[in-house]
Amino acid sequence: MPIALTMAAPFAGQSGAILPDAIAPVWCAAELERTAAVLPNANPIMETSMDDIKRRARERAENLGLPYAGALLPAEAHALMQKGAKLVDVRTRAELHFVGRVPGSEAIEWNTYPEGHRNPAFLEELAEAVPTDQPVMFLCRSGVRSHHAAIVATEAGWAEAYNVLEGFEGDKDAAGHRNSAGGWRKAGLPWVQS
Repeated sequence: MPIALTMAAPFAGQSGAILPDAIAPVWCAAELERTAAVLPNANPIMETSMDDIKRRARERAENLGLPYAGALLPAEAHALMQKGAKLVDVRTRAELHFVGRVPGSEAIEWNTYPEGHRNPAFLEELAEAVPTDQPVMFLCRSGVRSHHAAIVATEAGWAEAYNVLEGFEGDKDAAGHRNSAGGWRKAGLPWVQS
C-alpha cells in the first residue's frame, strides 16, 4: 500500500485521480496527450471501439506501473459496462444509500460500515457476482479503494480487472467540495439516489 497519495491532474482545472505519489507525475504526463480523446462530455467515447478503450486503459496502467488490466475514466467505464463488463461499486452501503449509486452495478463493500474494517468476504462475494473471465471494473468515491480492489481481484485470477479513476464523486475542488472536479456524477453518467 502506498505511503502517500496525491490528487494528480495533468493541468490546473482538469479532473484527475488520486494516485500513489511515485506515479502521479507519470500519469499527468501521459494524460496530457490523451485528454481530448477521453473527456467525459465528448461523445467520441461511445463511438470508440471497446478494444480502443481497453488499449488506452492498459496503456495508462503500464505507464503508471499498475498491476491490473487498466485504469479507466468514468465515461470509458460506462461504455464498457454497456458492452457487458461488470461494474462493482466497492463503497459502503451507507455511501450507496445516501450519496447515490450506478444502476446495474454490483455493490460489494471493500470496507464494512460503520466499523471501517476490510470486508473479509470481499473475494467470495466478488466470485459470486462476477466470473473470473468477465471484465470487472471497480468504482469507489475517488479511486483509492477501487485501486486496491483491482489489485486483489487480479491477484485472485480475474484476467481483466480495471480501476475507475476519479470514482463516483471525484476529487475535492478548491472549496473542498466533491462532484465538481471529476467523477461519475460530474461526467453526467447515469446514477440514482435513495
